[in-house]
Amino acid sequence: MSTAVRHGLPAALADRLTDEARASFAEAPRDARFKLLCQALSVTEAVLLDELSKASGLEVLDEPAVDPEGVKVLPARIATESQVIAVILPGAEEGRLNLISPLPPDAETVDWIATFAARRPKWYLAPPERVAQLVTDNYGVGGGSLDDEGGDLPELEAANQDVEADADAAVVRFVTDVLSQAVAEGATDVHFEPQENNLRIRYRVDGILIPVPLPDNLARFQDAIISRLKIMARLNISERRLPQDGRINFRDGKNVLDIRVSTIPTIYAESVSLRLLNQRKEAYDMNRIGMSPDEQAVVRKVLDYPHGIILVTGPTGSGKSTTLNAFLREINSPELRLVTIEDPIEYEVPGANQVQTKAEIGLTFAGALRSTLRQDPDVIMVGEIRDLETAEISIRASLTGHLVFSTLHTNDAPGAITRLIDMGVEPFLVGSAVELVIAQRLVRRLCPDCAKTSPVNKSRAVPALEALGMNESDLAGVTELREPVGCRRCRNTGYRGRVGVFEIFHPKPLHDLIINRVSNRELTERAIANGMRPLARAGWEKVKSGHTTLEELVRNLSSNE
Repeated sequence: MSTAVRHGLPAALADRLTDEARASFAEAPRDARFKLLCQALSVTEAVLLDELSKASGLEVLDEPAVDPEGVKVLPARIATESQVIAVILPGAEEGRLNLISPLPPDAETVDWIATFAARRPKWYLAPPERVAQLVTDNYGVGGGSLDDEGGDLPELEAANQDVEADADAAVVRFVTDVLSQAVAEGATDVHFEPQENNLRIRYRVDGILIPVPLPDNLARFQDAIISRLKIMARLNISERRLPQDGRINFRDGKNVLDIRVSTIPTIYAESVSLRLLNQRKEAYDMNRIGMSPDEQAVVRKVLDYPHGIILVTGPTGSGKSTTLNAFLREINSPELRLVTIEDPIEYEVPGANQVQTKAEIGLTFAGALRSTLRQDPDVIMVGEIRDLETAEISIRASLTGHLVFSTLHTNDAPGAITRLIDMGVEPFLVGSAVELVIAQRLVRRLCPDCAKTSPVNKSRAVPALEALGMNESDLAGVTELREPVGCRRCRNTGYRGRVGVFEIFHPKPLHDLIINRVSNRELTERAIANGMRPLARAGWEKVKSGHTTLEELVRNLSSNE
């Protein structure tokens, strides 16, 4: 290297830092130094890489390929903590171990690698996001935590300070790494699934389960990992025959998570599922959930009503709570008293009085709702209508001057009407109280960085449209559609994030049909004749506008149409 390096920081850059920033850089974990340096110098990652390259004389590689033999040489703990990995370079000098890292190596890292590598190392720089991805893909999430080798490296501090650590330090670090990676991936759920000879861990990201790359030696830590999760959730670790439920308060940097924990016994060991609820997650408004201007106008009109029920329907994980919270924020004002009854509370609504149900002590939706009516509310949000008692109290509340929001599990919007009647609610009450029903799904959004526009392929598009209850005539005037490609930012899936698809139903014009208890099919047909746009057609509009694809729409909707 042409420039003396201290802690991986060339002197030319070190001179631009304050004494305090230099000290912070030296004391920071190696895998956090690049981001800290970006902040201290107020530059982007790309600019910093360029400056590091000029100052250190190291070349920058944007898309390196991993060297499998080199991966075997370096222990996972060194690779993970120092964010370094071996790569293959066409035409590179034989006998060299080519290594990439976001920062030039410090003296200690060079010494560690010399201990394990017989080949002489040659260093290159690479974007930190790329290095982190390659390290995770090849050593596994938390690979450095469970590594038995790696020399005398400093211990990693457990991130969750609120939970007493009653497990081996390596397992504590591993569980923290898995949860931190889940946060970074934007996962909503994490599943620990014991198999015959290994422990499988999967994240649910954008509604899709993705396998987590894991260390090779994970199986022997299985029991300790499950016990660690149960300790964090304050569950009975000696009880392995019965399901248990608990919760974890987990802090990862600025992210504060309320994690709901569920265990069930399986033939190999207990399976543990975690639902991640980010307490500081930015709430969505109607624009961000994906409602078009026309849809927003319809909803806002009903939100101005002084009373009535607005229902949002769909399967688990379809974003119903997010939509209701968007409605609450739309109408929230000092003139209104808002009360919510939820399980769990996913978003904090400023100014609202939010109640968490606790069935174990008798605080159910129905009980909390009954008490809420004595609190002089203007608007009530009931997380879910699960039974006749809750349904009847909600309807009575709406008929006595309250605006009520709630959710139901039905496939389409008209199905909410028949569901309430099937629960035992009188049809005339349903017809009088329900002002609006919105069925929704979440479909994956095309990655904005790699999606491309291509001519319509009729051989693919027509069967997809038919699966959704449409036909070739719906392609009239459509010559191009956007398609997924795949890049680093979307994990090569072609999709990143999700967008809502909505079916909006006004029951009032069909009041007589509701009272006569017509079938859901007939109610749906009449609603469509009255102008309701079904989910499939609403989704087709999202496809034409470039938000998603027909294939993604079919995956979400075809079985329900």
